[in-house]
Amino acid sequence: MTRRKIQIKKIDNTTARLVTFSKRRRGLFKKAFELSTLCDAEIGLMVFSATGKLFEYASSSMQQVIERHNLRPANLGKTNQLSLELQACGNSSHTCWPASTNLHLGLNRSSYTSKFLHRLRLRP
Repeated sequence: MTRRKIQIKKIDNTTARLVTFSKRRRGLFKKAFELSTLCDAEIGLMVFSATGKLFEYASSSMQQVIERHNLRPANLGKTNQLSLELQACGNSSHTCWPASTNLHLGLNRSSYTSKFLHRLRLRP
């Protein structure tokens, strides 16, 4: 018996969508574990559900993976850009500094929803 190809589109049935998300998330995490074990790769994987719940896998520590990513030469300019944005916030908003810093460092990730992170990604 062969598997049939499915059309990749949003699943309309909420229950079926939740079941599919759960199964595919487990499969994705299993593949990440296998890749890190077989190839000695350092992996950090964050997945947000439609409700904003965070699921994560890290071969070592998520914070170490994020810090290693930020220390890459290609990302150093992005880090400096974030620092300038944080300085621009200044004292005008007390919530701007800690939230942006924690997000950049990968701290307190569970308090951020997927919509919030998507809006941050779309910022110029």
